[in-house]
Amino acid sequence: MTGTGRAAGPDGFILLPGYFDRAAQESLLADVLAGIDAAPLYQPSMPRTGAPLSVQMSNFGPLGWIADRKGYRYEPVHPVTGRSWPPLPQALLELWNAVSGWPQPPQACLVNIYGPDARMGLHIDADEDARNAPVVSISLGDRARFRLGGPERKSPTRSMVLSSGDVVVLGGASRRFYHGVDRIYPGTSTLLPEPFAPGRINLTLRRVN
Repeated sequence: MTGTGRAAGPDGFILLPGYFDRAAQESLLADVLAGIDAAPLYQPSMPRTGAPLSVQMSNFGPLGWIADRKGYRYEPVHPVTGRSWPPLPQALLELWNAVSGWPQPPQACLVNIYGPDARMGLHIDADEDARNAPVVSISLGDRARFRLGGPERKSPTRSMVLSSGDVVVLGGASRRFYHGVDRIYPGTSTLLPEPFAPGRINLTLRRVN
């Protein structure tokens, strides 16, 4: 299940290429699709303008991240259905325990669905009180160009291509670094079924409180 490659920087950023092999990806994907059935995808929007983000979203765990006219925040229920979010899959809890180095479990897993033209601008994850807890991210589906900057928007950036099964850990100083997704490379994976292919699913584990 676990890949052997590991790239770790002094800033706390860790890349684990191929952490999930194909069988593990398929198993995790089944969990994700079941979760989406229970908590349907919704379209987040910018608080000030109401403009929709280019990704669709859902969540796992006790809390889910919401973006709408009221702002960015975590809520215990789905913004459309009003129901609790589905529980975190066991594979994600095991991943967190293996790579996060954090003594408490994650409270939220953002499920971001990237279509072939979706992007995510440079941003810092800053809506959590547990600001020292790392963010653990899993890629499923088509490759994506991930960009990592520094603590300021004008900081130099570096980019890398993330493939299906790769895991990224934003810990240490990198937890407060700007980061984003520049582009998706459609057709570079056969993992996702329609209507998610071509595209990418990104899972982001976070400790909130």
